[in-house]
Amino acid sequence: MTDEAGTPIDTPVLVLVGPTAVGKTELSLRIAERFGCEIISMDSMQVYRYMDIGTAKVSREEQQRVAHHLIDIRNPDDQYDAASFVRDAQAAIKTIDERQSVPLLTGGTGLYLSSLLKGLFSDIAVQGEVREHLRERLVLEGRAALHRELATVDPESASRVHGNDTQRLLRGLEIYHSTGVPWSEHLRRQQTCRCAPRFTRVLLLGLQCERELLHSRIEQRTISMMGIAFQQEVERLLALGYAPTLASMQSLGYRHMCAHMEGGWDLATATRQLIVDTRRYAKRQMTWFRQYAALLWFDLNRQEEIFDTISNFIEKSYK
Repeated sequence: MTDEAGTPIDTPVLVLVGPTAVGKTELSLRIAERFGCEIISMDSMQVYRYMDIGTAKVSREEQQRVAHHLIDIRNPDDQYDAASFVRDAQAAIKTIDERQSVPLLTGGTGLYLSSLLKGLFSDIAVQGEVREHLRERLVLEGRAALHRELATVDPESASRVHGNDTQRLLRGLEIYHSTGVPWSEHLRRQQTCRCAPRFTRVLLLGLQCERELLHSRIEQRTISMMGIAFQQEVERLLALGYAPTLASMQSLGYRHMCAHMEGGWDLATATRQLIVDTRRYAKRQMTWFRQYAALLWFDLNRQEEIFDTISNFIEKSYK
């Protein structure tokens, strides 16, 4: 294996994706224990320390069962992006391969997967003053105004970025105002970049279930999450000095609990809105993952078929 740009990477790699709440964590643990894998988190929020309940992070006990990578590696006020993920994921893949284990990437952040498999076009330099100015405008004008601006300068990105997704909303405007080129165009160039690392042996697996069942799972998980333990987690984050305006604190769940704690919503309203927003997020995830023609989709109740597919892949990869 090598991590040089443009050089084939022949380490066998498993990838498990799917919408939030579909059951990826439980299945990834079963796969890892059955096939000797170490898990690399492909979740843009689980990289942050102190953010456990709202990110549905694997428990300490689960991390003791199976080695995990890229979890709890940044503070909530640190910037972490696709370039950071690609660098860290490739390093983790190399380490896992040297231990003669199988890397299993799992998570729901589509941009991270695309960047790893197709490569990053370039590190997009964002001017510090642009970033600061946009954050000031966020406080003064609100997300809706910034989303309208993104729809004007980059309608393609605006269509895939929800108006409440502060992190990606700011990212799209940062890129445009720093480079003069829309984020969507950068992504198109990235997809055609010839210097991307190429994985020669990768198995892409998708976990899905019927829409009604997924909605029910999202609702059940949200109701279970929005309790006193999660409120205490958010209170601790605020006490540590992590402001509600941080991109990490504006993510699903955290902005909803902050809105409740600040008195804007009662708990029932915050919970209902989180259910709606999570369902929308799951739909966007599926749209993103559908772009992969090689991705094999399996229903939630067909897990033995997944195991058979992995077994065949590993057997052929190590011949």
